[in-house]
Amino acid sequence: MSRVSLEGQVAVVTGAARGVGELLARRLSARGAKVALVGLEEEMLKEVSGRLHGESAHWYADVTDHEAMSRVAREVKERFGKVDIVVANAGVAAGGPFADSDPQAWRRVIEVNLIGSAVTARAFLPVLAESRGYLLQVASLAALTPAPMMSAYCASKSGVEAYAHSLRAEVGHQGVGVGVAYLSWTDTDMVRGADQDDVMRELRQRLPWPSNKTYPLGPAVDRLVAGIERRSAHVYGQWWLRGMQGVRGYLPALIATVGQREMKRFAPRLQGMRSGLVGAGGAADETARATHRN
Repeated sequence: MSRVSLEGQVAVVTGAARGVGELLARRLSARGAKVALVGLEEEMLKEVSGRLHGESAHWYADVTDHEAMSRVAREVKERFGKVDIVVANAGVAAGGPFADSDPQAWRRVIEVNLIGSAVTARAFLPVLAESRGYLLQVASLAALTPAPMMSAYCASKSGVEAYAHSLRAEVGHQGVGVGVAYLSWTDTDMVRGADQDDVMRELRQRLPWPSNKTYPLGPAVDRLVAGIERRSAHVYGQWWLRGMQGVRGYLPALIATVGQREMKRFAPRLQGMRSGLVGAGGAADETARATHRN
């Protein structure tokens, strides 16, 4: 599929203060796009915006807040005149055994990753229909295969994959493209935060190659940019993820068998695991919610 120039296009990136979102905003800006950054870390968003190559602006908003995201969509269009690309990237994660998980943290993973993605799309679909634009939903390897100790994250990413596939069929006749991006373990604050727990780190290291590696951020984001330029239905941040599509039907049974063995091995060490959101992004989400409650 031929690539479309990003010069002069307006791109919205959620979760743009750090990690995938930050680097994606920089890559899109370097290719001539005007970028609207959305997230919960206002000062960091301002810093990212100030370092971009071209025109940009930033908005503080919780992606799960429909009124806030609808306001952002209106203001982005007022600021730039249109919206061509939306990347629903904002996400959080929590690890540990489901039975011992923090119910609020578990729910928040679903709210941000799945509901927040839907709220983002609902807010921006009208302007994407005007521009016959493109929505990229960031999913994960977790959408392709289940994993013990990651029930909320796997559920949320499986959900956004299915939701985005459904949406593609609904809005294609309006000229709106919808893609799903898959990333394996990529060097971000979220992954580094998860690795701070010894059990989670060792459990991940025992996964079969190549799923046991942490991959550099730059090449993964470059693949996302190429997918946006092609308006691809599927974008793979690591080369081998494409092959997972053909075997995903066999994975639940395999993971159930192998996972039971691994959980038995780690069982004595599961007591006292941290059950909240992981990484700097998770901490920012918790801080923002605490501030809002107060």
